Amino acid sequence: MDIIIGSAPPLHPGGKPNKQAAACGAVEAELLHVRPARRGIAGPLGMERRQKEVKDPVNGKVITVMVPDSFVLPQDIENLDYKVFLRFQRVKS
Repeated sequence: MDIIIGSAPPLHPGGKPNKQAAACGAVEAELLHVRPARRGIAGPLGMERRQKEVKDPVNGKVITVMVPDSFVLPQDIENLDYKVFLRFQRVKS
């Protein structure tokens, strides 16, 4: 799945899915936040925050995006059985 970062078009009337975007696999999203990867695994009380012990990549970044039209996402997206590919497009200010 490609995610194009930029300004999102308005939703279609009645919240109907954008079939053209869904057909080509491109999903446009809004970039909300970027932060560095975690340095450790401990939570606020020193307890493990994750189900399994996994180290984040040293040079990794955590990117939070918002998809304004959820109809273009796969229905089983919460299974996390997908690879996500990002393509960045600079938006003129």
